[in-house]
Amino acid sequence: MKFQKEASYRLLLDKGELEERVQQAYTLMKNCQLCPHLCRINRDQKKGICSAGTTAMVSSYGPHFGEEAPLVGTNGSGTIFFAFCNMKCVFCQNYEISWGGEGELVSPHELAEIMLHLQGQGCHNVNLVTPTHFVPQIVEAVFIAAKIGLNVPLVYNCGGYERIETLKVLDGIIDIYMPDAKYNNSEIAKMLSGVTEYPQVIKLALKEMHRQVGDLQVDHRGIAIRGLIIRHLVLPRGLAGTKDIMTFIAEEISPKTFVNIMKQYRPEYKAFEYEDINRPISTKEFQEALSFAEAAGLKSRKM
Repeated sequence: MKFQKEASYRLLLDKGELEERVQQAYTLMKNCQLCPHLCRINRDQKKGICSAGTTAMVSSYGPHFGEEAPLVGTNGSGTIFFAFCNMKCVFCQNYEISWGGEGELVSPHELAEIMLHLQGQGCHNVNLVTPTHFVPQIVEAVFIAAKIGLNVPLVYNCGGYERIETLKVLDGIIDIYMPDAKYNNSEIAKMLSGVTEYPQVIKLALKEMHRQVGDLQVDHRGIAIRGLIIRHLVLPRGLAGTKDIMTFIAEEISPKTFVNIMKQYRPEYKAFEYEDINRPISTKEFQEALSFAEAAGLKSRKM
């Protein structure tokens, strides 16, 4: 199989299309329609569900070695953690950032400098963590950085609550999509993460992401260069709907999909207020989740 030598966005830059995507992304932020919440507000004047304004806010950045092995490689994944989130998970382990908005405001030029800094440190990719509400600022930063020499893959590390129109703006910009597939039940998603119609949204999003980048591809070192990685956090009492999600991925996305079934759930933030999720998962629950993936025909990866 022949792999691309350059990050996808450089092809758009060479064709003069990357700058057009910047304008398309900012258009979606006017009367904000970036995500399925469709708040339709002026973020300069009012805060929507995510609480973000019109300037990107970064809580931290640097080489990260706790991600999936194909992203980490030898030099780490160049993570940029954005403040705020378009999901309100009651068990969030980064609630100070996602709910509280801890971080510093950065301009697109400053964000571009961060991306170039991570590349200069030898990171194998730029990993955009919780990026949905700052897509316009990110695309502008990529345009600026690409003109200077950014050429590592971009990872879109999200909660899965994505709008197709926004994902289409990112087509050809993002090399690696890494969404969560959290739930297969709308009522549970609403109760635990404050989102509506999550199963329908995530299934459409996964199909669009896979259409854009396909199954995960790695280079001769085993480092990811393009493709889809899906994360699934196992919840107590089967609340994540693991069996149905694994079946959907295998049958409607691809049986070759890289799926990371995660066992690290623990009660955080407001989780103790919910009887069904006020404890860690059991070994039996995790093994059952792995068996669901195997039965569906997937080769699960666990971290």
